[in-house]
Amino acid sequence: MVNPTLSRGNMLSRLSLTRLRSSALFARRSLFSMDKVISEPTPDEIKVLSHRQYETSNILSPGTVLPSPLDQFHLWFKEAVDDGQVQEPEAMSLSTATPSGIPSVRIVLFKHLDSRGFIFYTNYTSRKSKELLENPNAALVFYWREIHRSVRVVGKVEKVSQEESKEYFKSRPVGSQLGAWASKQSTVIGENDLATRLKEVEEKFGDNPPTPDFWGGWRIVPNEVEFWSGRPSRLHDRVRYLRSDSSPDSWKIERLSP
Repeated sequence: MVNPTLSRGNMLSRLSLTRLRSSALFARRSLFSMDKVISEPTPDEIKVLSHRQYETSNILSPGTVLPSPLDQFHLWFKEAVDDGQVQEPEAMSLSTATPSGIPSVRIVLFKHLDSRGFIFYTNYTSRKSKELLENPNAALVFYWREIHRSVRVVGKVEKVSQEESKEYFKSRPVGSQLGAWASKQSTVIGENDLATRLKEVEEKFGDNPPTPDFWGGWRIVPNEVEFWSGRPSRLHDRVRYLRSDSSPDSWKIERLSP
């Protein structure tokens, strides 16, 4: 209980001291839990210390990869899943940009690899979808820290068919289906707006909501794919595939400097 005889200045001083002690305790805990990844932080800066060394058992080179980057990704993704240590191997960064070149990036979930490219699903009225409609180019990055591997993808985007979107939508949990109807993704909402809309769609659709017209899949059709494998002293292995202009099914494979 606050002592009523304390002056406002003393109260603020004590509050500041408490916050300072809490910040210091948090910093010490962070340093311990992060295994000294950062130096002692100050109020206006953070300095990252030397990172632990990467090490992969297999050498990555143009001579060790498959002719198709989609086949190579299939192999690496399966290994990431089978490894058992990688948390959410399907998580990927998706980068889009406005027609004037202002970029934005977010984490989305990879859902399907077919003969053309990488597929994810979202609201077609979201910021990312609006940018993809205006500028149909995108980049993806998968980062599997636990096995010291990463995959980077650059390509054109296209919507998947309504049939594909409907098939995937119906495979989702009912709660996620209702959530797709309730959320006007990327728009500003009030504190209780989402709960109100969710109740409305639950009453309207029950446990069998149809696939919304404003929801579906995007496919990134790659023209460039890079596979990265961490090595000691930052001398990483990097192999890049570039799609041939003369033969769309052919790829040029080359090593990049780390």
